[in-house]
Amino acid sequence: MACSAAVSSDSTRSFHCNNFLDSVDRYLETRIDREQNAVIMRGHRTLVRPYPIALEWPVRWVEEAPSPEECRAIVWRDLGLKSDALLGIGVDRLDYTKGVEERLLAVERLLESHPEFQGRFSFAQLAAPSRTKIERYRELNHVIEQLAARINERFGGNGYRPIILLRAHHEPPSVFRFYRAADVCYVSSLHDGMNLVAKEFVAARTDLKGVLVLSEFTGAARELTEALIVNPYDLEGSSNALAVALTMPEEEQQDRMRSMRSILVQFNVYRWAGRMLVDAARLRNQERVAGRLAERSSTGVSV
Repeated sequence: MACSAAVSSDSTRSFHCNNFLDSVDRYLETRIDREQNAVIMRGHRTLVRPYPIALEWPVRWVEEAPSPEECRAIVWRDLGLKSDALLGIGVDRLDYTKGVEERLLAVERLLESHPEFQGRFSFAQLAAPSRTKIERYRELNHVIEQLAARINERFGGNGYRPIILLRAHHEPPSVFRFYRAADVCYVSSLHDGMNLVAKEFVAARTDLKGVLVLSEFTGAARELTEALIVNPYDLEGSSNALAVALTMPEEEQQDRMRSMRSILVQFNVYRWAGRMLVDAARLRNQERVAGRLAERSSTGVSV
């Protein structure tokens, strides 16, 4: 069998695979084959391999969605935005690894250092409640609510909300309307194996518009290199990237989006699944051959 890791880049893949092998070695009575990156237990061999997860292509939610122009009109109406408003979005579970607090602080810093966006730029955070029975997650939820309220009190007014916190589970058709409507998507994860939100945003932009601001701590940052890559802990750098995204010429947006979409087309979920199935079939065949050789050896037949 093969064990998959949903990560990207050679160094990151190696790190996670080695970490898995070290954990198995530490806690289970097994033999570790470091040369083949395999775990041998009770006569069974498990290969440990990285398989960066991907999206289906074409994405059915995109094909079923209204046009980007219609999506923009719907979202603008639902959020009560002015016609010349600029919209950023984040889509996450309320999890401390997603960097939602750092994301909102970066928006606050953007409004501080670039007053031209005050009254015009809003950031909609689609935040699905997560593990609400755990104290740490309840505390995070409270912190995010307080932070959003503080930023809105500081910069909002006359119907303008810089932070639009949408604390609810959103079905894919709704999420993809936001993807297709927004000017920028900010993925600020502090630690993430891949992060499919980044890939979904790129897949949604059939109009080749919009800018992806992406945390360097996501696996997706190793594939979607035409995004604006940031360290989410660096609020100054992140806010500057948001400013660049909001003022990026349409031609550059199209060039970046076209390049990232080509990656998603080439490395889609079917290729991801196919690689695993091919590797699993190859391993099973190798084990079958090894079993026959062992059987012949035990009967004294030379091979």
